[in-house]
Amino acid sequence: MFRPKVPTMPQPTGLAAPPTVVEPTTITLSTPAPPPAPVTPVPTGPAVRLTPGTALALVGGGTAVVLVVGAVLVSMLLAVALTATSVAVCAVVIRSVLIRR
Repeated sequence: MFRPKVPTMPQPTGLAAPPTVVEPTTITLSTPAPPPAPVTPVPTGPAVRLTPGTALALVGGGTAVVLVVGAVLVSMLLAVALTATSVAVCAVVIRSVLIRR
């Protein structure tokens, strides 16, 4: 009862296809590609120019993100607190109903 039974390998049913022979392919060498032309580097300035207007926009955007995330977190905390309060009130009411019987 506690000894595992190894299943037997099922035998194929119907006609099986004969094994196919794979022929090796020949490799042909191609002519090498010419080397790429040298590219002259283009002199560039700083990647990001931070003007007072863009700095103010970044500060404003960051402040907005912090305020939105804070509002979402506070609302979630408030929802959890309201749920806990309602469950506690329900428990008190049910307990008082059961005690009166």
